[in-house]
Amino acid sequence: METAANHKSLDDLPASWLRPDLRLEEKARRRPDKPAIIFGERIITYRELWDRVARLAAGLTRAGVCPGDRIACLTTNHPAFLETYFAASMIGAIFVPLNFRLARAELRFQIEDAGPSVLILGPTREDYPGSFFQDLRTEAPKIFRIEAGEEAEGASYEELLGGGPAPDRNGPGRTFSREDPQLIMYTSGTTGMPKGALLPFRKTLFNSLNAQCFFELNEDDIVLIAVPLFHSLGLNILSVPVLFQGGTVVLLERFEPAATLEAIARHRVTFFGAVPTIYKRLLDHGLEGGDLSSLRFGFTAGAPIPVSVIEAYHRRGILLKQGFGQTESSILCCLDAHDAIRKAGSVGRPVVHAEVRVVNERFEEVAPGETGEIVARGPIVMLGYWRRAEETEKAFQGSWLRTQDLAVRDEEGFITLVGRTGDMYISGGENVYPEEVERVYPSHPDVEGIAVIGVPDPDLGEVGLAFVVLREGRTLDEETLKSHARGRLSRYKIPRRFVQVSSLPRTVTGKVQKYRLRRRLSDPIG
Repeated sequence: METAANHKSLDDLPASWLRPDLRLEEKARRRPDKPAIIFGERIITYRELWDRVARLAAGLTRAGVCPGDRIACLTTNHPAFLETYFAASMIGAIFVPLNFRLARAELRFQIEDAGPSVLILGPTREDYPGSFFQDLRTEAPKIFRIEAGEEAEGASYEELLGGGPAPDRNGPGRTFSREDPQLIMYTSGTTGMPKGALLPFRKTLFNSLNAQCFFELNEDDIVLIAVPLFHSLGLNILSVPVLFQGGTVVLLERFEPAATLEAIARHRVTFFGAVPTIYKRLLDHGLEGGDLSSLRFGFTAGAPIPVSVIEAYHRRGILLKQGFGQTESSILCCLDAHDAIRKAGSVGRPVVHAEVRVVNERFEEVAPGETGEIVARGPIVMLGYWRRAEETEKAFQGSWLRTQDLAVRDEEGFITLVGRTGDMYISGGENVYPEEVERVYPSHPDVEGIAVIGVPDPDLGEVGLAFVVLREGRTLDEETLKSHARGRLSRYKIPRRFVQVSSLPRTVTGKVQKYRLRRRLSDPIG
């Protein structure tokens, strides 16, 4: 069964919808005084946002930015991030959001890989001197600082908005195509070196349309962004679709439980999106003191969310919707709130504007209950990986994007993840999918977190090794942990050994970086 929905044709849509800057201008004309962005005490209306974007585009053009050039942005959540996103669209430049949580060597790699001509630099977790961006293998970008002090190196961001006419909407010599690259977003790095996913304008449009359908968005919606804008969840799934619809984005510079709950109450937020870790921390903080009556729902993506967390929110009257996707595609599947308990553990069914299959090694769709790889095609998939022709070729089979995510689907079409193609291991001739094993343990009172990998075994070929983070005050008891899985898992799936660790290495979305766990091992487990 092909899970395709009836697509809107690109030819049937207004031309302005394909470019975020033109869509923003349209909203600024229609409701100029409507709040577009709220950041602390600052309220930016659609009129003001459009004015700043146009002046920023003019300033960037004067700074020498041309269509196809890259504009990088390195900052905690800030209105300037979104202003630069729209200004890049206006010029025809490619916007490159950078992860401010990266180690210096990791950040240097991404800057050298993308080769931006301009870097918008704002507050980060550490101060970066201008010399950091000069000592590169590529040409150093021009730096414009969002908060430029008297002794700061680089020009002021606000000086870019200092005057001059806005550039022509088509840019100097620019010809526009819906296949033009709009973004380079680096993958979260669960398997090692990140790659820059090259995302076109038509992907942004259809991802926004998918979000509009699933979230039932309208111009009165107010979304709270407590996750980083440099990630697809914060930018592509939450912020841009709401602005596309004419709603309001409330930006928090960083997540903090009390501030998050206060912002929801103060601004009458209608929906909130976050990774599972944030939902857990809010529960630990306590929801009782906050006024959450304005919330229509919460949305979670980025990593599997424990059923116990879904149930805890539902008991408090807060419905959680779930999504599954990748940087390369944004959301592919959605699980609506009314199915969250009935289909707990599933990531839902495919979005409207995409084709999604679960296939075997012969690229045949598997039967319900059988394991296969999720593949997708349609207007929401990437062009390829930036300057990675070989990696791009591996990522596609014809027009189908191979996600490397393994899953099963049931008779109703609901899809449940069971692992990654590289994570699966074979024990005694049987396939073992680590995510299926890990899903058993959130209900154990001693376990805070767990990650399972396959390790060599002289008898069975491979066996499971579980890295476990214990709750405070608990001690590791391997036999108790094994007993917990008996009756829930086949014997060959139960990890042979359990190793206590203080934490699991994760990406910003909460996905465990298992390649880093494998590096910890020096000897086979017998």
